[in-house]
Amino acid sequence: MSAVLPVGSNRTRLWGLTPRERLARMAAGQQLDFASGAGGGPLVANLAFVFDPAWLRFIAERPNHVLTVEGVPVLAHVEDLEPRLAVTFAMGHDLPLADPAGCVSVAYEELGALENEALRKREKPFLGRLTPETVRALERQSYFGAYKGVTDLLTKYLWPEWALVLTRWAARIGMTPNQVTTIGALLCIAATWLFHEGHFWTGIALGLVFMVLDTVDGKLARCTLTSSWWGNVFDHGIDLVHPPFWWWAWGVGLHAWGRPLDGELFATVMAVLIGGYVVQRLIEGAFIARFRIHIHVWRPFDSWFRLITARRNPNMVILVAFLALGRPEWGLLAVAGWTIASLAVHGVQLLQAIRAARRRPVVSWLA
Repeated sequence: MSAVLPVGSNRTRLWGLTPRERLARMAAGQQLDFASGAGGGPLVANLAFVFDPAWLRFIAERPNHVLTVEGVPVLAHVEDLEPRLAVTFAMGHDLPLADPAGCVSVAYEELGALENEALRKREKPFLGRLTPETVRALERQSYFGAYKGVTDLLTKYLWPEWALVLTRWAARIGMTPNQVTTIGALLCIAATWLFHEGHFWTGIALGLVFMVLDTVDGKLARCTLTSSWWGNVFDHGIDLVHPPFWWWAWGVGLHAWGRPLDGELFATVMAVLIGGYVVQRLIEGAFIARFRIHIHVWRPFDSWFRLITARRNPNMVILVAFLALGRPEWGLLAVAGWTIASLAVHGVQLLQAIRAARRRPVVSWLA
């Protein structure tokens, strides 16, 4: 197992963590040991800086490379002891690396974007010198760096600033991502009951908070480097299961509101909403199983359509719009119609990919 040697000392905190604590979590997540002593390595990290985990992976894959900012080494992968000592000295004294001694020096300023398959985007991960004056700017960079590039329109355009405030607050008081997810799950259940009783506006208010927290828990996990297998299952399990219950509860709540759907129409709408949701997710799973990429990152159109496809958040926009008109039953019918349309689009996407794969590999346009 490779080891990473931290160089220097920095008590300034980013998301409640010192650079050394961040590096320790980062190393553990990438199955790297922590080295000690000037001869440790072969990876070396400058604690005057903080950086996205992608840069540690980047340098770990490139023996005898040094990543610099304004000439000062930030990360290095140096196999031989003598040049490693030179890199360590330059880091510890905040000096440019005068003699790379056979290493390839790579300037951060000159590097381009990297693909992040997990977050479905291609961008340049954050890296910067951590001082008390740069904390907020670096937290903002790391937060937006943890955002998925391909998602729905509310998560992409409406939630970010709200969720940033809540993520900072949660990090400051030491909340864990799973605690945030638990609070969100309770709000999700409460919103389901309120929809069932016809209290649509109150349910939407609680559902709105839940939807924002659904963003916060993931960002908190990525920013504080506390992602876990259970946290991922817990968060995504709730995301996967609850939407059909919301649509059913909304349909039942129409009775209390005073505009119920008749029995046959209600059954048809529920079959479309629940069946369409399940089949759409199965199509997405089949696409991943066959082509090893998400259906939403194949082509630019597919990424754009993810903004509005019949998932929870776009569907809630439809329900709220019709509720504002005093016709929540029309909203449910509109969501059913949009589910059919989205299902047809996803079916066509899958068939097009199968056909395209006969001529060339199906790869993400973000790669």
